[in-house]
Amino acid sequence: MVHLSIIIVNYNVKVFLEQALHSIGKALEGISSEIFVVDNASRDGSVALIKRKFPNVKLIENRKNVGFARANNQALKEAKGEIICLINPDTLVSEDTFRICLDYLQNHPDTGVVGCKILNPDGTLQLACRRSFPTPWVAFSKVVGLNNLFPKSKLFGKYNLTYLDPEETTEVDAISGSFMMIQKKAVDEVGLLDETFFLYGEDLDWCYRMRQAGWKIVYLPKTQIIHYKGQSAKEATFNHLRVFYSAMSLFVNKHFNRGWYLLPRWFLILGIWLRGGLSFINRLCRKLVFPAVDVLFLQAGLLLALLIRFGHLHHFGSYRIINVVYSLIWLACLFIFGLYERTLYSTSKALGATVTGLILNTSVTFFFPQYAYSRKVVLIAGSLNILFLVGWRLFIHLSARLGRLPVLGALGRNLGKRRTLIVGTDSTGSELYKRIRARVDSGYEVVGFLGISKADLLAVIDPQVPVLGIIDDMESVVKTHRIQEVVFSPGAASYERILDAVVTNKNLLVDFKMVPRELDVVIGRTSIDNIDDIPLVDLDYRIFSTPNMLFKRMLDLLISLPVLIFHLPVFFVLLIHPCYHFKKFRILDGKGSPMTVTRIERKGTPVTGWLNILPLFLTVLTGKMSLAGTEIVPWQEKLKQKHGPGFKPGLTGLVQVNAHKGLTVEEKERYGLYYLKGYSPLLDIEILFKAVFHL
Repeated sequence: MVHLSIIIVNYNVKVFLEQALHSIGKALEGISSEIFVVDNASRDGSVALIKRKFPNVKLIENRKNVGFARANNQALKEAKGEIICLINPDTLVSEDTFRICLDYLQNHPDTGVVGCKILNPDGTLQLACRRSFPTPWVAFSKVVGLNNLFPKSKLFGKYNLTYLDPEETTEVDAISGSFMMIQKKAVDEVGLLDETFFLYGEDLDWCYRMRQAGWKIVYLPKTQIIHYKGQSAKEATFNHLRVFYSAMSLFVNKHFNRGWYLLPRWFLILGIWLRGGLSFINRLCRKLVFPAVDVLFLQAGLLLALLIRFGHLHHFGSYRIINVVYSLIWLACLFIFGLYERTLYSTSKALGATVTGLILNTSVTFFFPQYAYSRKVVLIAGSLNILFLVGWRLFIHLSARLGRLPVLGALGRNLGKRRTLIVGTDSTGSELYKRIRARVDSGYEVVGFLGISKADLLAVIDPQVPVLGIIDDMESVVKTHRIQEVVFSPGAASYERILDAVVTNKNLLVDFKMVPRELDVVIGRTSIDNIDDIPLVDLDYRIFSTPNMLFKRMLDLLISLPVLIFHLPVFFVLLIHPCYHFKKFRILDGKGSPMTVTRIERKGTPVTGWLNILPLFLTVLTGKMSLAGTEIVPWQEKLKQKHGPGFKPGLTGLVQVNAHKGLTVEEKERYGLYYLKGYSPLLDIEILFKAVFHL
């Protein structure tokens, strides 16, 4: 007969899960038990790990993340133990934990749930291991943060019972779902977890129902576990704080609405709004730090320019509006060049943005002299801005390398470290990781690895730096772990596969780099970082830069709109002519998915020449196509095309204007690659001229 059933719900924490299962195995020696692991569609190889290393574990595989409550219920329905233990995968249990808790439940038959002391990795008490129910006031105090301000107060600190002795066995309202041992007969009486709670709150609700049924909930500090709190939440793509507040609201409305009328909802909504407002202000302030620094330097440059030109600052106050306009132009240039998104410390982009701003501001001075400073002031201020805006970013880079200046070195490392993902788990990926680790001033903080296939998920290069998924999971991994740099190791994949990954994830606001094979740089540009003797080449496709995308869109609008207006009579004739019809058909978009466009047919046959592309100008106007882009390929359901070249199909393009050469598939791919990495506005104009000339 099974005495104890262990249930673990796992989501993308393979490394922690393995450690947890080892510690649980030792603690279960001599106890009749079974272990369930319910995997909520992990992408990090957790399932393969369990099948390979823990064949005795009863594995339940979900195809999607069904939430904590529902996943636990799946195992609860199959569990045969007299006692059930819910435990998180990111925990380490003591060897006596299960025995002490089992003995307590056996000696106290009126206790339905027991939980032990739960410690953070630094040895401090994890407050969630003993809690009160979130009545309206308790919930308000928690959400607003009064419990943190007054932890020893019985009035404000009731949610986590912070005023109680953590070494004292205590009957409490609720314990943490990260570790709770429950009598099976209590589960049979009150029912399973409420699946309305996706994550958070389901343990509180369960404890509340057990207390209502007469069962005691006990905090038992005679044994302890370590909980690496929030590891699964870190892997989630949703906002876990928002889910937590939503769960608390759901709990209050479920259990405290009667008799309280609107008070619980009103209290909680007020608290959530206050907390949300503070969080928003905090995030906004973080985003405004770098623009604020740039504004200070812009003002310093202007003040110095006025002093140099006039010897005084009398003119500064009289040109406030112009000052604002000039500053906004420079800030807009910095933003367009990506300096407030992913490349905060790029000196080259700061130089380009500042020079562009100088040109624009000089133009303002030229065209509107009555509203501007003197040209000398603008030129002097622009030169100083180049010095200041590029200089402080260069200072950050240099400070990371000044090991002899501890304060500046720490500042540079903290601000300049880029969260990095290495693609490739083979020997070359491992070697690249070791080189980066060996250089403390490299500027790269390796967060994890991506494999190429599922077989790579079990690779272990460093126990502290896990394999987070495969290359197809790049988007979710980058967003979840706030990745700033993706580096492809030399043996990671073919150039085509790398190209596909970069194009597919071009909107992720990350920098892509690769280690060239034998320095044979096929894709990338000339910007190179060196890690020891390994060069990292920037994979920066020029077509996706913000200025180029803006120009390309403006060119599409400036040409397509007049063409459509000029041909309105032609459209009218075609609409009323009995032989011509407008038909819908599907083509491939830039990502390899189907999109619908319109063509003109005459007696059931597509027309040729100018009329053939005339309706497509409307698609260009809406932004689904471009004047110059990839060739138009009809969509076929039977074709299993996963990704396209990454840019929009065009009325013309390099492939189209060279079609008379009888291009092979490989040649078309090379033209596409050249267009990606060698794009410039002049290239589009040249393609359009060639297309018109051929027509």
